[in-house]
Amino acid sequence: MEAKLSESSSPSAETVKVVRYEYISDDEDDNEDMEDLLRYEQVPETDDEDEDDDLELEAEETLASLERTVQRRTRKLEGESKIAEEDRRAEPHKSARKQQDAPKDEESSRAQTVVRPAVVDDFFRSFLIKVGLERTLDAFNTEMYELQAKGKLNEELVGAVPDIYLRNEKLDGQVKDLRDQLARTKQVADKAQSTWDKFRKERDFHKLNHKRVVQEKNRMIQEIKRLKKHYQTYEPTIQQLRHKYEAAMKEKMLMKIERDKYRARNSTLELQLQTIEDGEAAGPSRSAIETSHKGPSGSYMASTEASRASQVPSKSPKRKVDNGFPSVDPINPFLDTSYDKPAVKNMQAIKTFEGHLNAVSALAYHPTKQVVATASDDQTWKLWSVPNGDLIMSGEGHLDWVAGIDFNPAGTHLLSASGDGTVKLWDFERAACAATLSDHAQPVWGVSWHYSGQFFASCSMDHTARLWDLETLKVQQTFRDHVDSVNAVTFQPYSSNLCTASGDKTVSMWDSRSGLCVRTFFGHNNACNALAVNLQGDTIASCDADGIVRVWDVRMVKELTSFESGAHALNDVAFHRSGKVIAAASDDGTVRMFDLDSNEMVSELKAHEDAVQAVVFDPQSRYFISAASDKTFRVFNI
Repeated sequence: MEAKLSESSSPSAETVKVVRYEYISDDEDDNEDMEDLLRYEQVPETDDEDEDDDLELEAEETLASLERTVQRRTRKLEGESKIAEEDRRAEPHKSARKQQDAPKDEESSRAQTVVRPAVVDDFFRSFLIKVGLERTLDAFNTEMYELQAKGKLNEELVGAVPDIYLRNEKLDGQVKDLRDQLARTKQVADKAQSTWDKFRKERDFHKLNHKRVVQEKNRMIQEIKRLKKHYQTYEPTIQQLRHKYEAAMKEKMLMKIERDKYRARNSTLELQLQTIEDGEAAGPSRSAIETSHKGPSGSYMASTEASRASQVPSKSPKRKVDNGFPSVDPINPFLDTSYDKPAVKNMQAIKTFEGHLNAVSALAYHPTKQVVATASDDQTWKLWSVPNGDLIMSGEGHLDWVAGIDFNPAGTHLLSASGDGTVKLWDFERAACAATLSDHAQPVWGVSWHYSGQFFASCSMDHTARLWDLETLKVQQTFRDHVDSVNAVTFQPYSSNLCTASGDKTVSMWDSRSGLCVRTFFGHNNACNALAVNLQGDTIASCDADGIVRVWDVRMVKELTSFESGAHALNDVAFHRSGKVIAAASDDGTVRMFDLDSNEMVSELKAHEDAVQAVVFDPQSRYFISAASDKTFRVFNI
């Protein structure tokens, strides 16, 4: 097939415009027929009638020839359309170049190459397949084949598709791919942009925070330097004020002592005067008594004192702190005595006793006998034989829990401290309460005897510790330096120094004669619950609510070592008589033993089912006893 083309009317146009498709056959027969049709012959001159007959004959011949020509062309066109349709079915959506063999005739054996452009129906099929219109494609193919089979299609309308449409279709596909790629790239870019913005904001935030922290650090450094300089300026003043305070306290105590002396003397003079007046009423006159005692000036005072001595019945005077405490403490007999450390790893429980109706809160061992005293929250105390556990005596009378007990050095009296704010003195000989002391304003936690047995101390929740005279049963000193509850008190062996442990996280040592604090030990980070002093008197052990045991050197006023027993609070500590082993009672129901030589825990006794409240060693190192909130106390064999 060949196409007749006409150029575009525009002079600058490079494209061509299809004007009309016309099929011209290459067959010789058709050409000959067309030549026969188009050949002109000269018509001879004839008559009119002859001419009309000739014309009719020629017309009939011409029509027959044309009819034969049209039939041949129609049959040929149908054959070509069927071949093209088969080619299109074999290779859809694609224009290809095919080589067609020339007719194998002897006359022409030359091969020809024919370019088959895309046709309109294939173009529509490709479009419908691309957009996914399958039902429309089926309808189109059905109707197209029917029209082709019937020969009703216009050849001009179903011819080749111009190149510009193919190019546009290709460009449309590229544009669509590029748009999809652009959309994906835009999504990635947007995500990267948001991530970058987020990181930039975090960077700016951390940078600003870092600058703020640096500024605060620099400001704090400057403040610390300024405070150091300021403190250095006040240090001499503080030292001077401390010395002045100590001097003032000493003067105050001396004045208090002098005041007590003059009060006692005044009471004596009033008693003497009353005696003289009674004597005058019953015997000789005052002038006679004065004349009977002649002498220098001041003889009246001597006569009155003589008359008092002769007439007033004998009565023990009040005991005073100055005269009661020995001016010089005796030498501690345990300073040069050494004892073997107990084999705490081999300790075994002998027996468990349940003798109270509530938690057992305190223990005390008799100084000379195998007897232990227990105090309980059931408002009673009891005496038990060791190790049999026979009940010897019990005391009732407190109105609240009993928190502390202690035997006097002779073992004849017992002190008990209670939550009702009183201290009771119990006499074993009379088997009764000898006195009730109620000077404390709040619950009393503990009591301790002086080595002489003539004085004892008590500590209370009212932030004070008090020193009592056994004979007068009155307070001789009040120690007021603590700012929180005083939880434990004990005397240094064979000394007049009193040691206290307080809820203000400190351990203090007091001079009982002057009432002044002579040493304070700092180091606990929580409330101190208990303390103990070894027999030699040179080491103090204290425990706190953090589960820490700290050991202090009395002479050097410093911490020797510390032991951690866990997260549970410690309620009591006790020294073995060797001074090398410390027992600590814990809230987790265990008793832990610490060795001062090796600075480590050497034993852990699963003693009770509830918090252990108190521990004590036998003075003769035979037994170890623990008491707990499970209402029991347990005896261990050393």
